[in-house]
Amino acid sequence: MDKKSIIGLVLIFLIFMGYMFWIKPSDEEIAARRQADSLRWVEQKHADSVAQAEAMQKHVQDSINAVLLRDTTLSDSLREALRPESKVNLGLFDVNKGNPDLHITVKNNLFAVDLQSLGASVQRVVLNDYKTFDGHPLEVITPDTDNFNLIFLDAKSTDISTKFLPFEVFSNGKPVTDSGVLNVPEKDSLVLSFRAYVRPAAANDTAAASSTVDKDRYLEFRYVFYDDNYEIDFDINFHHIKSSVSDLPNLTLVWQNRLNRQEQFDRSQKGRQGSRNKDVERFYTTLYYKNVEDNADCLKDGRDDAAQLTAPLEWVAYKQQFFCAILMSETGFQNAQQLQVSTDPSCKNDNYLCDMSSILGYEYDASQEDFTMDMQLYYGPNKYRLLRDMDRGFERILPLGWGFFLTQWVSRFAIIPVFNFLENFGWNYGIIIIVLTILLKLVLSPLTYKSYKSGAVMRHLKPEMEAINKKFPKQEQAMQKQQAMSALNMKAGISPLAGCLPALIQFPILIAMYRFYPASIELRQKDFLWCNDLSSYDSILNLPFNIPLYGDHISLFCLLMFGMQFFYTIYTMKQQQSQASMPGMKFMMYFMPFMMLFIFNSQSAALNLYYFFNLLLSMAQMFAIRAFVTEDKVRARMAKAELQNKNKPQKKSKFQQRLEEMQRMQEQMQKQQQKKR
Repeated sequence: MDKKSIIGLVLIFLIFMGYMFWIKPSDEEIAARRQADSLRWVEQKHADSVAQAEAMQKHVQDSINAVLLRDTTLSDSLREALRPESKVNLGLFDVNKGNPDLHITVKNNLFAVDLQSLGASVQRVVLNDYKTFDGHPLEVITPDTDNFNLIFLDAKSTDISTKFLPFEVFSNGKPVTDSGVLNVPEKDSLVLSFRAYVRPAAANDTAAASSTVDKDRYLEFRYVFYDDNYEIDFDINFHHIKSSVSDLPNLTLVWQNRLNRQEQFDRSQKGRQGSRNKDVERFYTTLYYKNVEDNADCLKDGRDDAAQLTAPLEWVAYKQQFFCAILMSETGFQNAQQLQVSTDPSCKNDNYLCDMSSILGYEYDASQEDFTMDMQLYYGPNKYRLLRDMDRGFERILPLGWGFFLTQWVSRFAIIPVFNFLENFGWNYGIIIIVLTILLKLVLSPLTYKSYKSGAVMRHLKPEMEAINKKFPKQEQAMQKQQAMSALNMKAGISPLAGCLPALIQFPILIAMYRFYPASIELRQKDFLWCNDLSSYDSILNLPFNIPLYGDHISLFCLLMFGMQFFYTIYTMKQQQSQASMPGMKFMMYFMPFMMLFIFNSQSAALNLYYFFNLLLSMAQMFAIRAFVTEDKVRARMAKAELQNKNKPQKKSKFQQRLEEMQRMQEQMQKQQQKKR
């Protein structure tokens, strides 16, 4: 690469950077776009509400719309609802107004779950074995949010929203009268029940209702916790209240949560929607769902999206980069389902990520005296083996590549099993990445050897190839030139496809690694050399300013990867013979390392370490093979092949015979066309 080429590349790079800076929108334009996005979000919300109204009764829809409106003072308003003068109508469940507002924390070996008797819902989940990037307790469910609500009609056609309903609390069948902490017994379970009673049929006035309670007729939210399990059994029981609940078959579950950041992020990219390479955690955050009859699907990665579904759903998952919350049903959620991921433009919290909400229908069987909604909850890590062993298809929420190009198969049946096997040795995860890279190189070494050998042989055959090009310079001599080239390659014992096949085979592996490392929770907050977290970028210098498309930090593993790729490109380009007639391709090959530098600066250190070491091994393989395949050996092989062909003519394959026949036919057609002229 000469001095002029280097100057040209630098100038092009500076022009590109200047152009990107020039087209960068002003602060006023950014504010206008955010305002427009907010208006579109509101319009979409309204359109979704209208669509929902077509599927459900009007009185149920009114309650759903009220739930979807976010109230920033929600906790105060809920407590206000308990007062006798409150406008909240509890209908036939008003006998529960005197129940105290209790806060119960249930702890097992894996997490601590905070529940509130007002609404009987999970308010907060903190995982024991994990911390956020800044050392705070890791919350899968954020506190002080209106997470869960069941909406239905009582026999008096009153909308009942359980988020306003104060329940009575029982632990393993015993009443709980005070807020506190409950521990799950070792190798056992703990049952936490929340019961809301109905007004007896004989109590028609408020005074009688407040003094009369039938303990055998109630709505129950029942949670079963286990000592060493992230999964919670969750049932909603309608016990002997058939006459107090409307026979309308539609029950509506509203499940929503505000997600906060848990991983390190490039603060210069905060709030940039759709930034796939910079805001990594936002890119890996989305809502997954599984149809009863189909595979798992999801809303758009890394951006606001919504879906209106009619098919029954088996489960819904709120997924972040490494953790998730899943609500599942044994019988499936029926009727119209509304799923949404949205961003609140008014939120100024740096750790705010997005909001997720689901409106799920459930069919109520009014013919049963006791009716149960059988469900489960999962609050835990996105660990492949853990999710797979639950046998519900939860492992599909892991971004392991695309099925159409074998990347999912490579991840599930090659990379993950080998990675898990290497974990058993107790090595540092950086060492595991290096060993895994070496093993992959060894498996692919036969194909790599053929590829590099083909390139080395073609480099030695350069004089013969140039002679053939000079011998057949005209366009109408293309067939003769192709035949001569094929004969030369056959004599040297190489195939033009030998260099393409290894690249095609390695491509799914590269894509699988690109998806596997940033999503592997095993690498989360694991250190290696100067890196504190292999799942995030390794910053050796935080810049006081932001470089467009690059970020506000410098990743050393990314720099090493860039340097290795740049020298690898220089070395391989010197060996290529076809680039002289393709200057555009030559420029792209030299420009690619600079693109990778910008794209991967905020990617995980594990990914950059893999690419760096993979390129390093490729360089070593290339040097070794090209040192072994010398020109003398190539010439000797060609002479031996020529001697064998003289003594024993080589039998042509059917493909070669057909190819030659096609070439002869094309030559005849060209000759006929020339005669006509």
